[in-house]
Amino acid sequence: MAAGPVATTTVVEPAPTPAITVSGSVGIASDYRFRGVSQTDRQVAVQGGLTLTHESGVYAGIWGSNLAGWGTFGGANLELDLIAGYKAKLSDRATLDVGAIYYVYPGGADTTEFIEPYAKLTGTTGPATLTAGIAYAPKQKALGRWYATGADAAAGTYTDPGDREDNLYLWGDAAIGIAGTPITAKAHVGHSWGNDGLGPNATSLSPTGSYWDWSLGADATWRNLTLGVAWVDTDISDRDAAYLQPSFSKGQDGSGSIAGSTALVTLTAAF
Repeated sequence: MAAGPVATTTVVEPAPTPAITVSGSVGIASDYRFRGVSQTDRQVAVQGGLTLTHESGVYAGIWGSNLAGWGTFGGANLELDLIAGYKAKLSDRATLDVGAIYYVYPGGADTTEFIEPYAKLTGTTGPATLTAGIAYAPKQKALGRWYATGADAAAGTYTDPGDREDNLYLWGDAAIGIAGTPITAKAHVGHSWGNDGLGPNATSLSPTGSYWDWSLGADATWRNLTLGVAWVDTDISDRDAAYLQPSFSKGQDGSGSIAGSTALVTLTAAF
């Protein structure tokens, strides 16, 4: 008697997870606001970045944006952020991320580049993701108080050339997904402490020495595209910024705030 067919089961092994993953994004924004202050003279910014992440949690990346007005130091009018860090999973709902950003301005004026270490703790509960962060830039020339006033900077008269100062930034973020929709509501608040003058290139990481910035908005995601809208503001008034003029203004002519409230629109494609 001939033997009947023998049933066999084929086991498909899952594809191994690569040791290194690559992710990135490109996007366009109606303004590049860094901690509430425009870096593109309240004009459109084109931005993008790339990150390599090792399975151990170590990562490195680069991010860039065009600049204009207050944010520029000549050269390519470009900011490049070189980023490296380590992300550790503390539990199923919490991660700790520590690293540093090196801010580079290709072809720009001397003494513009600086490094800023950071740490942030992120936790999730239900649809909410909460983040608390700290960034501390140690004393560096780029953060110094070389000019006491904007008038000194306009005249090219150094108050304290070669001065080195530090900068501290604390912030908190919240994101809540709205059930049944592709929308995530978002909020941010931060506080900066730094020099109360202008650095070697007539700018400052904390323009008035101490100020708050905040934003409130929402993201809508479809596939790899995210449309974001937000209201961004600071507590830097025209009176607070008067001694920084004409540098701290649209067109750097002493008119038009670059730290006032604005509606910010972004469109980002992730890959």
